[in-house]
Parts: sequence; C-alpha cells; structure tokens
Amino acid sequence: MLPDLHRRPPSAPLDALTLGAAVSRAEQKRRTREAILASAGTLLRTRGIAESTVGEVMQAAGLTVGGFYGHFDSKEELFVEAIRCAAAAGRQRMEAVAHVSPDRVGALNAVAAYLSPAHRDDVAGGCPLPNTVAEVARAGEPYRAALAEVYDSFVVPLAEMLGGSDASRKEALGLLSTMYGALSLSRAVAGTPLSDEILTAALDQAERVLAERRLQLPGNTP
Repeated sequence: MLPDLHRRPPSAPLDALTLGAAVSRAEQKRRTREAILASAGTLLRTRGIAESTVGEVMQAAGLTVGGFYGHFDSKEELFVEAIRCAAAAGRQRMEAVAHVSPDRVGALNAVAAYLSPAHRDDVAGGCPLPNTVAEVARAGEPYRAALAEVYDSFVVPLAEMLGGSDASRKEALGLLSTMYGALSLSRAVAGTPLSDEILTAALDQAERVLAERRLQLPGNTP
C-alpha cells in the first residue's frame, strides 16, 4: 500500500525539557505582569492615573517599554487592573485584621486599622481611593465601572461582619464612606494637628455606630 501523502504525521510528544521551558516561560510572564501591576499600583496611589505614564510604570518595574504590550493592550487596561489589584490587597488586609473576630468587633478592628496614623502615612502602599476617586469621577469609563466593582467588594465582607442583612449593607456603606472621607481629609492636611483629630473623630463615630450592639474597641470600657 502506498503511503497517504496528504496525511499529517503524528506530532511528536513534548519531551520534559520542552515542557519545562514552556512552563518556565509562562511563569516568567506571570511574574513580569505582577511586577508591572505592582509598579502601576504604586504610581496610582502616589501620582494618579493621568500623571503616570507607561514608560514610568515599566521603568519602576525594571523593564523596557517594548515589553508592555505583551501584557496589556493599553494604559487604560493596565490601570483598570491596577485599581482592582490595589483594592484586592486592601481587602485582604482588612479581612486579616478582622479575622480574629469575624463580627462587629472584627469590623471595628478593621476600621481602626484603616483610620490609623500608620495607614494614613503609607500613601504608596495604603488605600488607593484618596488619590483615585476624584480622577475617576472626571475620567469616567473604563475606570468608573472598575471602581464601583472594587468598592462593592469591600462592602460585601464588611456587611457580613455586621450581620449580613440589608440593613448591614447600608451600615457597611456608611462606615466605608466615613473611612474613605476621613482618610482623604487626614492625608490632605498631613503634618497638621487637624490630621490626627480627623482620624480620631471618625473612629469615635464608627465606635458609636457599632456600640448600638454593645460592642466597642478591645480595651475600651462600655
């Protein structure tokens, strides 16, 4: 029988070396993408979207600009993802602080950590909202939808700590709005006595709200 010249020969199986190289390339690409997002997240917090360029993001990540488009199609796509990643990191920190007591005490612990002087001073690594919200309001999409998504991702776990009801969601929204507003104002007047006063007043307000269930910060007396 003559061989079928139109039939494609079977593919040779990937050897371990080839497979290992493919896995290594995928891992390297993942790490590079994470480095770009980390760099973008820092610039998002410290300079905002408009004032940050792709070149600066890549330089801070120790990479060349030419490699950018192997990971993102545009600056907009990069900063949408950076907003999500920065918020996810903040949410993880909040949940870690609250984990010791996943109820209203835990919620108040999370509020206290957010409204601490240490968090206020950590502009490059802390909550991105103070440097992002006003700019997103002006720029609109695609940033607006991303911000709404990540803000709600904070509301859900906080509402669960507060009981998980519709009323708990409203309470969580109120607390988060107070937290963001106080942190923003406190950072705006950092270095003045008013900065600490704002944080203290907002934390006292949160404690009064949550004390309706007869829970207060650890160490405080009813």
